[in-house]
Amino acid sequence: MSSGSVNTERHPVEFIHSTSEAGSTLLPSSSRWNSIELDYFTFFPPSLSTYNSLPSRFSKSIRFNLFITDKKLFKRFLYISTLLIFLIISLILLIHFLPLKNRHHPPSKKNLTLALKQALTFFDAQKSGMYPKNNRVKFRGDSGLEDGKFGGRESDEDVVGNNIKFSFPTAYTITLLSWSVIEYHQKYSEIGEVDHVKDIIKWGAHYLLKLFVGTAGNDTKTPNDMNCWERPEDMDYKRPVSYCDISKASDLAGEMVAALSAASLVFKQEEAVFSEKLVQTAEKLFELILESTTKKDDEYCSGIEARKFYNSSGYLDELVLLSRLQMFNDLGFPYEDAMSESTTMINSLMCSYVLAPNFNTTFTPGGLLVQRVEDGASLLELAATASFLSKLYSDYLQAIRRSGGRCSSSTTTTHHQSFSTQMLTNFSKSQVNYILGDNPMKMSYMVGFGGKYPTQVHHRSASIPWDGHRYTCEDGHKWLNSKDLNPNILVGAMVAGPDQTDEFLDQRDKPWFTQPTISSNAGLVAALIALHDPPLTSAHSSSPNLGLDILGLFENIKL
Repeated sequence: MSSGSVNTERHPVEFIHSTSEAGSTLLPSSSRWNSIELDYFTFFPPSLSTYNSLPSRFSKSIRFNLFITDKKLFKRFLYISTLLIFLIISLILLIHFLPLKNRHHPPSKKNLTLALKQALTFFDAQKSGMYPKNNRVKFRGDSGLEDGKFGGRESDEDVVGNNIKFSFPTAYTITLLSWSVIEYHQKYSEIGEVDHVKDIIKWGAHYLLKLFVGTAGNDTKTPNDMNCWERPEDMDYKRPVSYCDISKASDLAGEMVAALSAASLVFKQEEAVFSEKLVQTAEKLFELILESTTKKDDEYCSGIEARKFYNSSGYLDELVLLSRLQMFNDLGFPYEDAMSESTTMINSLMCSYVLAPNFNTTFTPGGLLVQRVEDGASLLELAATASFLSKLYSDYLQAIRRSGGRCSSSTTTTHHQSFSTQMLTNFSKSQVNYILGDNPMKMSYMVGFGGKYPTQVHHRSASIPWDGHRYTCEDGHKWLNSKDLNPNILVGAMVAGPDQTDEFLDQRDKPWFTQPTISSNAGLVAALIALHDPPLTSAHSSSPNLGLDILGLFENIKL
């Protein structure tokens, strides 16, 4: 390079790097090798190392002839390069540490096998009746042995919730757990939990069988169950039964039919007699529903107070099953219109999950799905169920080699929007990851999972010491209002979780944050098994490896 004021004289720089005949060096001698040009321009002071004269370990001598024509331009180049590198590093750090708003969380690797095993363990802590001696939860025992006397028969296998046995969430729980086993039986078997989940389903199914003796039972009418903070093992007050006529509680009866029917498929192969009993009871109950009105329970139903706690909200969950029927068991004429309509509705539901806010769906700032806020429902329960449905529907589509689906057109758009199976899977993972710790509170909302989780769970058995002493209702309230940690860890319990701003208070006397339920955990179990890696298959298999039982659910349907 040359210009009027620039010294154009070339300055050759030579350096020969060689090794001794011995072919080895005691210490490195590369400092001058890499800094010869910088030394020439006095960027750094001359090296004070005494090792520069030692032999090199390189086997050949190399001659370098480096020519730099303008020292100022060269220095400027170095300064600018250093500044650019600094700016790039600063930008990367800034992006990394800035909080993400209204976005799903990036994929986070969680131990889904451990989470699933723990979530199932929660149900063992909820059992009422003669407590199994080999049960995994050691702070529980026999309870409620005088409950549920239907037709002179005592209940020996029941499910306890808020010390009240609610039939609706029990039926829903058994339906959802059975559904997950029917779909992902291979996955449960692969991780060694198929017998465990079937034991939970069987326990609940026995309870539902006892409810149907001419009427559908609903144990709800004892106020002491709500006002008394006492372990189930210590209950000694009267616990009467309230009931609803089927004509006044068709929604409850319908959920019971679904639970009994789904459970019958779970036990069809190994326990045919028990499975047939479930089918027969479901058929009788269904016939009574068809003969009755379609009203929900009203003032003529003594169990109407249960609706304050657990209410039915819709049937979109079940429409996933109709979509499955259309995909894998095409019934043809005259069912096309009905099947097509159900698929359209499910596609719209999926779009509401992954294409918000275009479909009037909102999320918390941390990425948790927000639904049915007006009902006071747990955001985590609804998010877990949505996670299950989205991953299951993604598996359905992949099984028939479809890449996604289309949403119905709306009044605000002139074109159809679409979603992919990957979008559904990403959404499903984001909700489970949020529950397990990827949230603004940096807390797992499932007890026992991760390094930080709720310690004041709103749960009688977990909050009162298991020390061989009996505690009355009055005794129990000191633990309800205590700020101490629960003496018993309720492993696997998913609490109600945060509010719409991602805030969470770990306080036992605030059940809208810290209360777990069997219906919530059922949704979490279903989501976890859906997201779990499928079993390994043969490398020669041409079918997608989804861990999904394609034909098992509707194998008996014939035209």
